[in-house]
Amino acid sequence: QVQLVESGGGLVQTGGSLRLSCAASGRTFSTLAVGWFRQAPGKDREFVAAMARGGGSTYYGDSVNGRFTISRDTARSTLYLQLNDLKPEDTAVYYCAARDGWAAGPRYEYDYWGQGTQVTVSS
Repeated sequence: QVQLVESGGGLVQTGGSLRLSCAASGRTFSTLAVGWFRQAPGKDREFVAAMARGGGSTYYGDSVNGRFTISRDTARSTLYLQLNDLKPEDTAVYYCAARDGWAAGPRYEYDYWGQGTQVTVSS
């Protein structure tokens, strides 16, 4: 079983930056494909970013491409999401997710989910 715990959320002004972290236990990220999703109040869950198991392929949602970066530290069993140039519409709960497979992206089912971390961007 895999447990995921996110951290790093908070309140930031428009144009600011945050780095979210997701710590894994039970398995290492080198054996999982991973992703970040977010959900704003009253909206559906939205795909943000993903990384295939090998780490060589990354994918981003259109609304964050060029501003957010997904990365991982397999030695620390930690997944990151760097958020730059934040906008009020980025306000949401951000979730880390992982799946037993090689491929990653918005169309795949994810097997493990964290509890989420709140990101609030003020205008």
